Amino acid sequence: MTEQVKVTENPKLKEKVLSDGNLSLYLDYYLGRVKVYDEAKDKEVSKVQRKREFLKLTLFANPKTPEEKQRNKDTMILARKIRFEREQELLEQGKGYSIKKQEKVNYLTFMQSYIDSYTKKDKRMVVIALNRFKDFLQDTPKYKAFCRSIEPQQLSRDMMLDFTEYLQTRSVGEGAKSIFERFKKVARYAINEANLQLPQNLFYHVSIKIDDKQITKDFLSPEEEERLISTHYEGENPNIRNAFIFCLYTGLRWCDVKDLTYSNFDLPNKLLRYEQDKTKGHSSSSRVAVPLSDEVVSLVGDGDRNQIVFPLPSHTMCLKALRRWTKRAGIDKHITWHCARHSFGTNMAATAAKEGLSIRVVQELMGHSNLRYTERYTRVVSEQKRAAIDGLSNMMKKAKKGGKK
Repeated sequence: MTEQVKVTENPKLKEKVLSDGNLSLYLDYYLGRVKVYDEAKDKEVSKVQRKREFLKLTLFANPKTPEEKQRNKDTMILARKIRFEREQELLEQGKGYSIKKQEKVNYLTFMQSYIDSYTKKDKRMVVIALNRFKDFLQDTPKYKAFCRSIEPQQLSRDMMLDFTEYLQTRSVGEGAKSIFERFKKVARYAINEANLQLPQNLFYHVSIKIDDKQITKDFLSPEEEERLISTHYEGENPNIRNAFIFCLYTGLRWCDVKDLTYSNFDLPNKLLRYEQDKTKGHSSSSRVAVPLSDEVVSLVGDGDRNQIVFPLPSHTMCLKALRRWTKRAGIDKHITWHCARHSFGTNMAATAAKEGLSIRVVQELMGHSNLRYTERYTRVVSEQKRAAIDGLSNMMKKAKKGGKK
C-alpha cells in the first residue's frame, strides 16, 4: 500500500480581523527550526521560525451586494496567486525547481484592494486615479470591453498614451500629472510587491509634462473676490464660506485649512502659524507664519485650543458648494479650492511689484521651498500688465482710426 504524503502550503494564506470588522489577508511563512539556548532549561531547544507578510488586500467580512461578493472573489484570486508565487520562490531557493501556474487577476480589483489598505495622505488622489482609469475604459470605444475587468497583461503602452491624453481632457496641468503619477505608483507596487506581470515597456516615454513656471489653474482677481464675498445664496454653509475666504487671504490649501485648530493662532498678535501638510517632514519651508488682517481674524472667532476652526464636510461637498457659490456670483471660471491659493499668490505678487517689495516676501507667505515656484505668480502679473498695455494700444489705434476723415 502506497503511503500518502500530506502536502502543506508554505506560506499559508490567512486572515486578520480589522477594526472595521473586515478581513486583512496575510501570508504566514514556516521557515524551519533553529537551535536556541533556553536559559530556564539550561540547554539548547528547537524553535520554529515564522514570518508574516501582509498583502494589503482586504475582504468584506459579510458581503451583501453582488458587487461586494465579486470583489471578494477577485481579491481571493489575487491573494492565492501571490501566495503561489511566494511558494515558488521558496522552492526555487531550496530545491531548484518551480511549477508555473497563472491565475487570471482583475487589475481593477487589485487597484481597489490596494486603495482599501492605503493609509498615506494622498489616498484621495489614488482613488481619483482608479476612477479616472475606469472612466477612460468606459468612454473609449476600443477599450470599453475592459471597463469591468482587465488583466495586467492586457495593459499596453498605447493604452497608457491614450490614457494620458484622456486625463488632460479632464484635468489641466498639475492635476492630470498628479493623477497619472498615482496610477504609476500602484503599477510599481503591482510589479515589485505583488509579482503581477505587467508589460515591461508599459510607461516607456509615457508621461504628462507641464510647464512648472506657468500657473495653469484659474484665479480670482481682487474685484472677483469682492463680488464673491458679497454674494450669498439660500442654504449656504457658513463654515465652507468662511474657510474659502480665509484661504483667499492666507494662501492655505484645503488640506491645511480643514485641520486648523485654535492652537495655530496667536490672535492678540494677529498671526497664524501652521505646518503645510504637503511638505511636512521633507522641507525646511513646511512651517509658515502669516500675518492676519482684522477682517481675516473676524472669520476665526473663538474656541478651545484643540477645537477645529472650520468644521468642513468632505472635499466633494466643499467643491460642490464652491461651484454653486461662484455660479451665483456670476464668475465664469473653473474655480476649485486650490484656486484660492493661486489667487492669494497672484494678488500678493502684484502688491509686491507695486510696492517695490522683494518676491521673497511672497515666497515666505506661500511656504515655497524654491523661489522658482513663487516666480510663476510674478510671471502672471507681467502677463496681466502686458495684456493691459496691449488693450490700451488697441484703444488708441481705434481712436485714431475713428478720428480720420
